[in-house]
Amino acid sequence: MLTEPANAYARRLNTWDAAMIVIGGVIGAGIFLTPSTVARHTSSGAELLILWAIGGGLTLAGVLCYAELGARRPQAGGIYVYLREAFGLMPAFLFGWTMALINYPGSVAAVATMFAEYLCSALGLDGPAFVKPVAVGAIVFIVGINLFGIRAGAWLQNVFTVLKLLAIVLLVITGLVLAHEHLGVALIGQPATPASPWAFAGALLPVLFSYGGFHYLNDLAGEVRNPQRTLPRALGMGMTGVVICYLLANYAYLAGLGHAGLAASDAPAADLLRRLFGERGATVIAVGIACSTFGYCAIAVAGGARVLQTMGADGVFFRAAGRVDPRTRAPQVALAVLGAWAVVLTLSGTFGQLLNYTTVGEWLGHVFGIGTLFWYRKHFIDEPAPYRVPFYPLLPLIFVVTVFGVIVASAIHAPRDAGMSLVIIALGVPVYYGWQRWVRRHPLA
Repeated sequence: MLTEPANAYARRLNTWDAAMIVIGGVIGAGIFLTPSTVARHTSSGAELLILWAIGGGLTLAGVLCYAELGARRPQAGGIYVYLREAFGLMPAFLFGWTMALINYPGSVAAVATMFAEYLCSALGLDGPAFVKPVAVGAIVFIVGINLFGIRAGAWLQNVFTVLKLLAIVLLVITGLVLAHEHLGVALIGQPATPASPWAFAGALLPVLFSYGGFHYLNDLAGEVRNPQRTLPRALGMGMTGVVICYLLANYAYLAGLGHAGLAASDAPAADLLRRLFGERGATVIAVGIACSTFGYCAIAVAGGARVLQTMGADGVFFRAAGRVDPRTRAPQVALAVLGAWAVVLTLSGTFGQLLNYTTVGEWLGHVFGIGTLFWYRKHFIDEPAPYRVPFYPLLPLIFVVTVFGVIVASAIHAPRDAGMSLVIIALGVPVYYGWQRWVRRHPLA
């Protein structure tokens, strides 16, 4: 079995750090924008809240499964490691090819651009000429901080996770103040034909997308103290906090804007605060969204680099990327590679389509990643398991079957994006064999 070098990483993350990574990895820009998309696919506020509750419950089921996987294999690389051990190196490479080389840097580029747009708007820097330089500067800064090690990166993401939580608190308070105007109508909504199961599943996809990112802590599991205890605790606490924040935020949107107003809004967070505080409120929430997106980028860079480093150590990526600096205990080459590629995508503006093309691949990765839990339970019956997912095998089955159904629904709704996602995954097969041949000819590369 392939393993990472012993003691390559230093276990410096405590429970607080780990929980902040879970919260910060999930909460990006989605909760500030996606509720309006979900509202357009629902007929009432009650239906909208049910969707967010279902998405939260489903994600919690997946998180509990990840807690057991992380406790069993507390190594850097997360899903890549589980797939490698259960199914072999090529399936793991296909995940890494799709995520670490496309989705992760694409996400960083997209969210860094969003950070720059909101920050420039808040500072009154009008015009697209400012956005790309600010986005690139943010990526370079984040990579630079992470080069000094996980403690420096953890300090950065802790600060910005607290700031994004304060932005959500402001949203909720604003919604409660405005609650007397719209809440009754918001929850009842207008009479409408009930959505078909396929339409309901399709509406669940953006909800699940907003709940995505909980896997970043598993990518960083090699740097968590007492991981068998800390990982399950941090995943459970962090994701429970996210679900509560999301339900309260959606309640606030419905209370302040009404269901119809939420569905009609392109920027619900700004519209909500504008109702109570005027343009100053919209500026404040723009700063809050900028903090939230910046914090997400910090975690995505750190997590994605660990996947690249593990791939490099396994010989399916440049071996230099597999090295961990002995002084800082950071994967400096992997960080530089991921950051440089994210900068290229930012400057080229191609990240949006890449993300659309890899969303299906990301959730397929979650399906197969959690599917490895059945393999571990079968092949390691006598292995000590400090944490076991409750209600096994029901919870992992619910997650796998439901998420796969949502993937199918999204493929029916957007066959081009789903098809391109499968094409990108399939292209990884010849790349894998070509890389293996190249490594045999250049063993020291």
